[in-house]
Amino acid sequence: MQPPVAATVPTERRHHGDVVVDPYEWLRDKSDPEVIAYLEAENAYTEAQTAHLQPLRDAVFEEIKSRTKETDLSVPTRRGDWWYYGRTAEGKSYGVQCRCPVAAPDDWNPPVLEVGVDIPGEEVVLDSNVLAAGHDFFSLGAFALTRDGSLLAYSEDTTGDERYTLRIKDLGTGDLLPDVIEGAAPGATWSGDREFLFYQTVDESWRPDRVWRHRVGTPTSEDVVVFHEPDEAFWVSFGATRSEKYLLISVGSKITTEMHYLEADDPSGEFRVILPRRTGVEYHVEHAVVAGEDRFLILHNDEVDGTKADNFVLVDAPVSDPTATTVLVPHRDDVRLEDVDAFAEHLVLSYRRGAVPRMALWPLGPDGYGEPAELEFEEELFSVGLGANPEWSAPLLRFGYTSFITPSQVYDLNPATGERILRKSQPVLGDFDPARYTQKREWATAADGTRIPLSVIARRDVTGPAPTLLYGYGSYEASMDPGFSVSRLSLLDRGIVFVIAHVRGGGEMGRRWYDDGKMLRKKNTFTDFVSAAHHLIDTGVTTPAQLVADGGSAGGLLMGAVANMAPELFAGILANVPFVDPLTSILDPSLPLTVIEWDEWGDPLHDAEVYHYMKSYSPYENVEAKDYPAILAVTSLNDTRVLYVEPAKWVAALRARNTGSEPVLLKTEMNAGHGGVSGRYEQWREVAFEYAWVISRTGAEQVADPAQEGSN
Repeated sequence: MQPPVAATVPTERRHHGDVVVDPYEWLRDKSDPEVIAYLEAENAYTEAQTAHLQPLRDAVFEEIKSRTKETDLSVPTRRGDWWYYGRTAEGKSYGVQCRCPVAAPDDWNPPVLEVGVDIPGEEVVLDSNVLAAGHDFFSLGAFALTRDGSLLAYSEDTTGDERYTLRIKDLGTGDLLPDVIEGAAPGATWSGDREFLFYQTVDESWRPDRVWRHRVGTPTSEDVVVFHEPDEAFWVSFGATRSEKYLLISVGSKITTEMHYLEADDPSGEFRVILPRRTGVEYHVEHAVVAGEDRFLILHNDEVDGTKADNFVLVDAPVSDPTATTVLVPHRDDVRLEDVDAFAEHLVLSYRRGAVPRMALWPLGPDGYGEPAELEFEEELFSVGLGANPEWSAPLLRFGYTSFITPSQVYDLNPATGERILRKSQPVLGDFDPARYTQKREWATAADGTRIPLSVIARRDVTGPAPTLLYGYGSYEASMDPGFSVSRLSLLDRGIVFVIAHVRGGGEMGRRWYDDGKMLRKKNTFTDFVSAAHHLIDTGVTTPAQLVADGGSAGGLLMGAVANMAPELFAGILANVPFVDPLTSILDPSLPLTVIEWDEWGDPLHDAEVYHYMKSYSPYENVEAKDYPAILAVTSLNDTRVLYVEPAKWVAALRARNTGSEPVLLKTEMNAGHGGVSGRYEQWREVAFEYAWVISRTGAEQVADPAQEGSN
């Protein structure tokens, strides 16, 4: 089967004296039948080129399915007089949210739930399988309960475009109220008296810009806008403090924050600014009661004693005067403060040190703050973070723990005694034994001498050179932290080494690590990844013939850049919803989320230096006549974050200029959004499709269990 050839329709772009003729911009119009026909032709070609992998895809899907406990229950979480928990059932694609009554007011030990055993007083709160019936796509957005547990506000997206329909369910009767709000952003927050529901809407660029107040039982035409942010560089979010005493509006760009507060029991009142916005100053606010006084805990990166707190400091201030601050946790170059959560008798501080997330418990006494104590764990690489803790005064603290080789665990911690109670460990069926696998930290050296952390995970008996999958992201200060994956076992058990390159632009090593991989230093992200690949090859972990690169969204930009920079290092490149035509997108302020992105990439529309810098690395604009490795690009027709047209144009350009013989493939999900297909079985099939391609490109062994190799 011959690959599709996209028609060329010259479209001229002029900026800063530069003229670009784009032959494939016509693919942007998804209402054009020729565009849909082209995408479907690409899908048919991809299916034909990968048809031989169908048995392998089936095998990987069955492995994921066989290792997953399909019928299971989550650990119950107490809220008010109810224990809330989730159910999954074999054959069902989505979860079911349930609850059962609390036995006594002082009962904080969650009931031990078992599959097949009736739960006294169980009620179904929401069944997503029922909501998803008849839809090719389904995503649950808001899931907000009133304090008394009588009403549930939930929202659903059935196209993948991230515009939700918000509804209210009476949990006493099971009936839906007549209130229906169309076109909402995914979240919702109740007032303390349950009389009002706050929600958000987005502008034409998909930017949440308005907060609305809806009185339950009234027409939506009477809803009131309580906040509107006209500046297109700012994103609006809404929520409440953990204590539920204050409602919070957060207005933020990539580099600037402004927050407003209102007592939750006065929902018709006026929001007040906590600290007015100042360009370059970010902050986050939590409410605590310290020695009987309401205090705001403010995490910020402003100057302290004349020095910019790049990695943030924690201060507190009286609610009556948020400017009267006292430093609680000073700035450190080696510790990035990330969050603080307040409870009635303690605080939880979240931060990262040495590219690993960490958590400290901080008691509150009658006289104020005690001494924080970090939770310690035995593994070198791990992730720890707060779990669901809706009750501010609960005597137990729920947290989660995982690593690359340790399935997710749910603990309750008794702050008074330090006792950790394991409530649940993620079940992995079959013969899974974490001792069969290893995880370790290695360091690659970048061209400028910077040491780049790598996380390396493998089957214990694997020696190099071995098939290897190298993953990277490197944008938005996002950290690729250790976490267990059932599906990843299908790679590890075939002898594939899985490596994450924690490149600059991410947040693993602090704010400066992020700053060194954005705007006019963005190329560090790409060269760091190339250095990571060289390190793996030079140290004998793998060879170019066995190495596949993987990244999605902004990580897909990384994939496109390294494909142009160092195609000889890779046997294949997997790019999911890849941001590979960034300059075209960031030049157009009418496109979704463009203006708010200028603080991440720069403003090429008004700044010639940014324009030429972005043009110099844009994957689509730098495709050359050279031998490219095999490439698989996966996208979604209804993605509003990275439009399908970017990988479509990229693949067309690659196919036109590629002098090599390796296939370049495009797969478009025709009923999905940025996160891909919905429903766990469809998601497993999508993972199996991609993993089969990766296994094939690395040349990995095709036996899932190495113990069976001798008998085959």
